[in-house]
Amino acid sequence: MRILVVGAGAVGGYFGARLVQAGREVDFLVRPARAELLRRNGLRVRDVDGAVETVPVTAVTADALSPGYDLVVLAVKSYGFDSAVKDITPAVGPNTVVLPFLNGMRHIDALTDRFGADRVYGGVAMVMTRLGEDGEIVEVGTMARLVYGPLTETPVIPPADVHAALDTGTFSATAVEDATRELWDKWVFLATMGACNCLMRAPIGRVNSAEGGREFTRAVFEEAAAVAAASGHPLRPETRERADAMVGDTTASTTTSLYWDLTRGNPVEADHIVGDLVARGRSLGVPTPLFALADLHLRVYEAGRA
Repeated sequence: MRILVVGAGAVGGYFGARLVQAGREVDFLVRPARAELLRRNGLRVRDVDGAVETVPVTAVTADALSPGYDLVVLAVKSYGFDSAVKDITPAVGPNTVVLPFLNGMRHIDALTDRFGADRVYGGVAMVMTRLGEDGEIVEVGTMARLVYGPLTETPVIPPADVHAALDTGTFSATAVEDATRELWDKWVFLATMGACNCLMRAPIGRVNSAEGGREFTRAVFEEAAAVAAASGHPLRPETRERADAMVGDTTASTTTSLYWDLTRGNPVEADHIVGDLVARGRSLGVPTPLFALADLHLRVYEAGRA
């Protein structure tokens, strides 16, 4: 199977490198400057112990794309999503599957509108990595997992074939029947953690340790869970229990990429992770006052960056 990985950052770079190491045929779609760097130096992955692997990779730019890819793995930040979709369009043929690993649900709506539900899978990436100053992928934890599945019963490429391409043994790969549920479950958890981190400017454990902190984090979580339920995707009991324990932890130093970017002056994925949750809640009549406050906070931040 011929695979195009869109983006060579913390998510796409990590999983794409592992696919290359497993012998898969992979091209990386990146910007010209990044392509030149990858061609010259390869893709470097630094593990949690500090050891560095250099993976030779094939880098391509948008102007060179043509049909022929079976699987397009879309792993970009949400603020780069629109341009990425435009870039990949020449590579998406009638029998190509697009598998996005973005947060939230807005990208799923956009991709199915553009390419049709039979050519789009839902995907969730869970990995503890970040992009280093020199463009290397830096592991900050040992979790690396992909979960994915088709959105219809008649995808142009069957789940078994997609799974065979991704199940390399170099990370956890799980094919599921209901990818939409997996997307919602992660969105509720990630949006809750991100909103709590960003509003309080602190790791989740410090928030919960303050007087009134646990009541605050629980209320944020319940807002997100209510939007999911009203949208037809209530949290499973085991998912709720696991998420509630992590959101309510009083010792964890857990933060999110949203918080990481906010505290470093970077662009943030505010609209996809927080803003869209508020918008869906509003359209369904579900109050989300704490998320609305987080959304405003992030919009003010973005206005300051501009």
